[in-house]
Amino acid sequence: MYTMTPYRKFLLGLGLAGSLQLGACSTQTTTTDETMTAEQQGMAQAPADVHSFAKPAEAVARHLDLDIAVNFEQKVISGKASYQIENLAKGNEIVFDTRGLEIEQVYLGKEQTPTTFKLGDEKEFLGRPLIIAIQPETDYVTIQYRTTANADALQWLNPQQTAGKKHPFLFTQSQAILARTWIPIQDSPGIRITYSAKVQVPKELMAVMSAENPQQKNKTGSYTFEMRQAIPSYLMALSVGDLVFKPIGQQTGIYAEPATIDAAVYEFAEMDKMLVAAEKLYGKYRWDRYDLLVLPPSFPFGGMENPRLTFVTPTVLAKDRSLTSLIAHELAHSWSGNLVTNGTWDDFWLNEGFTVYFERRIMEEIYGKDYADMLNVLGYQDLQNTLQELGPNSDDTRLKLDLEGRDPDEGLTDIAYEKGNFFLQNMERAVGRERFDQFLNKYFQTFAFQSTNTDLFLDFLRKELIQGDAKLVEQINIEGWVYTPGLPEDHMKPTSKRFAQVEESFKAWQGGKPASQLQTKDWSSHEWLHFIRMLPEQMSQQQMADLDKAFGFTNSGNSEVLAAWFIHTIRNNYAAADKALDSFLTNVGRRKFLVPIYKALAATPEGKKKAQEIYIRAKPNYHAVSTNTLDAMLK
Repeated sequence: MYTMTPYRKFLLGLGLAGSLQLGACSTQTTTTDETMTAEQQGMAQAPADVHSFAKPAEAVARHLDLDIAVNFEQKVISGKASYQIENLAKGNEIVFDTRGLEIEQVYLGKEQTPTTFKLGDEKEFLGRPLIIAIQPETDYVTIQYRTTANADALQWLNPQQTAGKKHPFLFTQSQAILARTWIPIQDSPGIRITYSAKVQVPKELMAVMSAENPQQKNKTGSYTFEMRQAIPSYLMALSVGDLVFKPIGQQTGIYAEPATIDAAVYEFAEMDKMLVAAEKLYGKYRWDRYDLLVLPPSFPFGGMENPRLTFVTPTVLAKDRSLTSLIAHELAHSWSGNLVTNGTWDDFWLNEGFTVYFERRIMEEIYGKDYADMLNVLGYQDLQNTLQELGPNSDDTRLKLDLEGRDPDEGLTDIAYEKGNFFLQNMERAVGRERFDQFLNKYFQTFAFQSTNTDLFLDFLRKELIQGDAKLVEQINIEGWVYTPGLPEDHMKPTSKRFAQVEESFKAWQGGKPASQLQTKDWSSHEWLHFIRMLPEQMSQQQMADLDKAFGFTNSGNSEVLAAWFIHTIRNNYAAADKALDSFLTNVGRRKFLVPIYKALAATPEGKKKAQEIYIRAKPNYHAVSTNTLDAMLK
């Protein structure tokens, strides 16, 4: 018996059943030869993932049983990755992705019969294929392995690099293709697996994963996990540290170090409101719990949407809940990204463009349209900066990318996030919010727990929303948004009433009004950020000092405000901020902040020397995701 999912019904309706991603196949109770043939044909016709060695049309992993030990002294993870597989082609090999792993032995079946294996040639960014000899009837493979110093996904922190200063800490960052550096795995977003795990850690520490998690330490240091929903490899996540848990609501809570937990609980107290708002918009949350893990400052991103347990930077702990749109963003990924996933990294906008759109809708639902408008304007500013940096005619400013031969991290730009968001907003204006919400709900339902791609989404768009309407074809403008560099000439530039008031204050300051006399009492961090971004590139020392005295920018507890202010202090040689700048760069590892600050420093010979001096000291605190970018910049 074969269960017909909405996804396959849609594909059959289009005559595109061959586009089905095999790693994201529908639930089956029994399997027929005819079903297998259809699936093999589907994978053969699906776009190849150029960032994975795996051949899922021939043999694909379905479930992972992970049994590992975490050794902080050696900075090594070792153990076994055992996979339930389907040998679809009835062939004699299965291929996994690895990078920098030591493969010690491989076994077949539950009886653990040794088999032969080989590692293929090394390729830049991709690592080496692990090619394992199997039999036509093989359904279980076990890989015994250990990580090495080249495991870029792993960030090992000594006690001094943590909030508590007493215990070491470990966290992983698997996106985009770093899961293969700590687990031998079919490392493609087009392949989904369920998993269980047993993780042994030092007794004084606790382990958590992107799965069902413990809420308190045990006495043995042995923790077990289960992820029953199928996920792509980049959502495999592990963290180990001196962690405690506090609940926010019945299905939400916070993990953090004891020194951080109370501040985090205050900052994220509105998580439940966000979850309610999200479910109101796009349907039931499908992952059971939604918890946050507040990491040490070296985490390279604002957040990482690991299912059930979002990893989040402490740089959003502003003490006034002003930066929590980041949590709305990561929560939104529970639908766009985790539930419906880009099939390759060329389709990254399907994850992030949808998520930014959804994030802004959540914030509007909770805080009102004027608040969401501010976020849209700031996002548009970021997009304009990215277009200027990449060049408005660069192919990398298209939504549909071509990243073959390159690190997929090069596609993680504001093009996917903000251009994708404004494309969806353009669709909403064309058909109206009510109809567009119905379309998105059907999209999430149809493709739930599947990996998709740009072509499939656009086919779905044409069938379910455009429906042959020539006027809508023109208004939505697929070609202009998806396949053309830059922005369509007729795109709508976002505006904000609250920012208009900020702009009036800025004009008054430009006209000579002292900074201390400006009306700024009720400004949010977004209004402050807008104000700082409007400041001229060149200012006198007196102007810098007056602004700093009036508003305390250099000593701000808000990381967004600080990072924007430092760009001006660097350009204008404002020495009074040098100590704070040094402290920020040596304690914060968030790439969003590091790259523009180091870039501003490196713009002059003297500044570049200063940047290199700071970087030498700060680099041990940064994750490889950040250092790979900064190494190239600072040479």
